[in-house]
Amino acid sequence: MFKKVDCVRINVQHIDKALEFYRYKLGLELVWKKGSDEAGLRMSESDSEIVLIKDELEYPEVDLTVESVENSVKKFEEAGGKVIVKPFEIAIGKCSVVEDPWKNRFVILDNSKGLLKVDKDKNVV
Repeated sequence: MFKKVDCVRINVQHIDKALEFYRYKLGLELVWKKGSDEAGLRMSESDSEIVLIKDELEYPEVDLTVESVENSVKKFEEAGGKVIVKPFEIAIGKCSVVEDPWKNRFVILDNSKGLLKVDKDKNVV
């Protein structure tokens, strides 16, 4: 059901300061940026991202890619997990929040609409 870790989303107060640290000091590659609110960075040996987000997060978030959110939600519930947030549309496809029997939450998403499109400066278009 789970294909890969899509990203780990972490809260930062200032995107530009965080980009200076993660991109220029730690060497992560900028993949995309949404103004001064979000930025996706890739590690050198993975296509998984660290997503810097200005919005307040309750805790760091783990996003997992699945083939189909609708099918995965059904399978997750049948296995004994529960759906916290029903499937909803996002820019790249569908998304949902699920919780395992031990109260671990995961965001699951699919890429049914395709990946984000960016311009030459990596800004989402």
